[in-house]
Amino acid sequence: MATVAPQEGIFGRVKPLDAILATAEKKGLHRSLGAFQLTMLGIGAVIGTGIFVLTSEAAQKAGPAMMISFVIAGFVCAVAALCYSELASMVPVSGSAYTYTYAVMGELLAWMVGWALILEYAVGASAVAVGWSGYFVGLLRSWGIDFPLALASGPDGGGIINLPAVVIALLVTGLLILGTKESARFTSALVLVKVFALGVFVVLTLPVLNGAHFTPFIPNGWGTYGVVGAAASIFFAYVGFDAVSTAAEETVNPQRNVPIGLIGSLLFCTLFYLLVAAGAIGAIGADPVRSAAGAVLAPGSAELTAQCNAITSGGALEPLVCSKEALAHVLRSIGYERLGDLMGVAAFIALPSVVLMMMFGQTRIFFVMARDGLLPERLAAVHPKFKTPHVVTAFTGIVVTLAAAFLPVGKLADYSNSGTLFAFAMVALAVLVLRRKDPNRRRPFRTPAVFVIAPLAIAGCVGLYLNLPPIAQLVLIVWGAIGLLVYFGYSRSRSHVGRGIFDVPELDPDAPPNVGVASLPGAPAPGTPGERP
Repeated sequence: MATVAPQEGIFGRVKPLDAILATAEKKGLHRSLGAFQLTMLGIGAVIGTGIFVLTSEAAQKAGPAMMISFVIAGFVCAVAALCYSELASMVPVSGSAYTYTYAVMGELLAWMVGWALILEYAVGASAVAVGWSGYFVGLLRSWGIDFPLALASGPDGGGIINLPAVVIALLVTGLLILGTKESARFTSALVLVKVFALGVFVVLTLPVLNGAHFTPFIPNGWGTYGVVGAAASIFFAYVGFDAVSTAAEETVNPQRNVPIGLIGSLLFCTLFYLLVAAGAIGAIGADPVRSAAGAVLAPGSAELTAQCNAITSGGALEPLVCSKEALAHVLRSIGYERLGDLMGVAAFIALPSVVLMMMFGQTRIFFVMARDGLLPERLAAVHPKFKTPHVVTAFTGIVVTLAAAFLPVGKLADYSNSGTLFAFAMVALAVLVLRRKDPNRRRPFRTPAVFVIAPLAIAGCVGLYLNLPPIAQLVLIVWGAIGLLVYFGYSRSRSHVGRGIFDVPELDPDAPPNVGVASLPGAPAPGTPGERP
């Protein structure tokens, strides 16, 4: 271990890239993932609750224009993905946006990004678990089994606790503790199930497309409860590709494989989203449900639930915006009752892979923050048999389970988006800063037209954040304030970088080449004895 003089000041604690890479080599996780597995992990993380469930949320805000919302959200994700790819290929270690920010803009901003990523992944995993629960309960209902409402939904949905969501969150936690490679294989198999199910949906719905269902195309305008607001919510449908970058430390040849996994999975998913959205709208329509006074009702609200119940109690077909199992509902509505059930089965067996990837990303963020001393180092403990961060995985599982038990999917998705958008904007900013700060460093993947792409990513993230519901915006602010209290009350004084400590494995006999103590600020010159680990 090398001890060097810390760089003080709020923005002065920058962890050198060479030290980050060295620390990862010494205390890192086993590298076992290739390009195909990463792409499958990315698709597995992206295709999930966003398209299976949040289609209803987007329709309530944007109506048929949710297709534009998908394009807007996909564009913002695309430019952010290009920024992610450059940094992930340069810094192939766990931590994602947190690690990149630490290396470029300092510890405080890195802490805030890591804190926001905790919000993204943990709350996002809870949202997916709730979405899975909706399909599970709907599938049982189709088979003549009425699951008690009190145990199928949280208080906002008229129930007490969402028991199916609790069960799936706990099962995924156990699987993650067993091992990363096992989790990746499990996810790869389920990706094929999801892709096949969505392909069948497109084949069955596009032939019955009714052009009248696309009119009026933009019923609610472009604001927070219109097209852009729907894009801010449906952004959750694309979240997950960044989880690929958090697996960089467990990837073989990350300089090549991480960009392939990131961009490949995003492009594949975008085409599917547009086709599925067109099929759903064209088959049964996507008109928003309004109050008696004609006002737009917020997705996930008790008012919308009551209005939907009033519509269906009169014998009318349940609107798309009211369904908790949107795609299965569409198939049943156009006469494919049993195929609708199969869609429910596909969601039932495939959505857990998205819960898995969200929790996978969460635990790796916790792992690397604990490794840096910003969180209790006990959280970075690796299980002697399974070689996974079992302590932080179990803790994450408990948090995810509690959120899934009581909150609705739409609100959880919006809360998760607020943290995601902040982190993505910081990654784009980090790319710009690093291009100026360290232009000669090797970049296996370079963001094209970076001084256009990165500002577009930042502007897009800020714009979508401002069109989230006010409560979701407030969640990020309050969560950030709590994070600052934790940082200045605990983490700042225990930070390894703040104490001038860097793990440098080159001092070990078996250290990897080309990472030297002399490259660290304040380190002794070559040939000077240093502190051995």
